[in-house]
Amino acid sequence: MTADEQDRAEILENYRAQLEAMVDGDTEELGVLLTEDFSLTHMTGYFQPKQEWLAQMRAGQFVYHSAREKDVSVHLNGDTARLVGRIITDATVYGARAKWPLQLAMDFIRVDGDWLASRSEATTW
Repeated sequence: MTADEQDRAEILENYRAQLEAMVDGDTEELGVLLTEDFSLTHMTGYFQPKQEWLAQMRAGQFVYHSAREKDVSVHLNGDTARLVGRIITDATVYGARAKWPLQLAMDFIRVDGDWLASRSEATTW
């Protein structure tokens, strides 16, 4: 496996672990997969820092029932990368449950040899 292939595999592993942690409600695991200054821009355009998002998950305001991967691509650029993934998400957000086709555009950076997500922007597709 080339270095690029290894990097892509590690980024995909992080991404899929994030989806699993979201569905499991495991904010501790999710927290270690993200940089400290990670931010999420929701499909509504709301910009949310990592700690606020994780706190709302712990409070039950974001409950992810499933996140089915449909398509994913990874583009490397040295110690940064961009992942674009399409998923079908079944979630209860502020008490309303729905399924959304989400596209996640995620920036990753290498931190002490590990790939961590630094930013995510969710839109519908």
